[in-house]
Amino acid sequence: MKTICAVLGYVRANGKTLMLYRNKKKNDVHEGKWNGLGGKLIAGETPEEGLRREIFEESGLTVGEIKFKGMITFPDFVVGENWVVYLFNVMTFTGVLHKECPEGDLHWIEDAKVVTLNLWEGDLLFWKWMQEKAFFSAKMEYKNGLLLRHEVAFYE
Repeated sequence: MKTICAVLGYVRANGKTLMLYRNKKKNDVHEGKWNGLGGKLIAGETPEEGLRREIFEESGLTVGEIKFKGMITFPDFVVGENWVVYLFNVMTFTGVLHKECPEGDLHWIEDAKVVTLNLWEGDLLFWKWMQEKAFFSAKMEYKNGLLLRHEVAFYE
């Protein structure tokens, strides 16, 4: 089984978060879901470098200040693949938002309304953790798109 390292970033501004509605990419395991921006790391990239690249590619925005919030492992999330995802809040950015994204539609969503979107069940959990001061390390086990169990540790 191979391990995939990835990043997920939540671009924040004025009480809103930039979210991606996944509806354009073929054979997308996330199709129909809302997500932050991110993707797989390229060999040799740090999570910070990957975050900056992915957000620029998907949105046209240049990342400024970031806060590393946590990491989550997803054993066998896709058959034969264990995923390790590094999560960040993007506090500042520059640039003009792309009108088009190859993976879906970009929307600024009020922070309080993010939990009303069609998110993965685990995303509802870690969205709350992303708002906390503590760093977190978690594991989320899915089967057939359903969250079977999770565990989390918080660090001050």
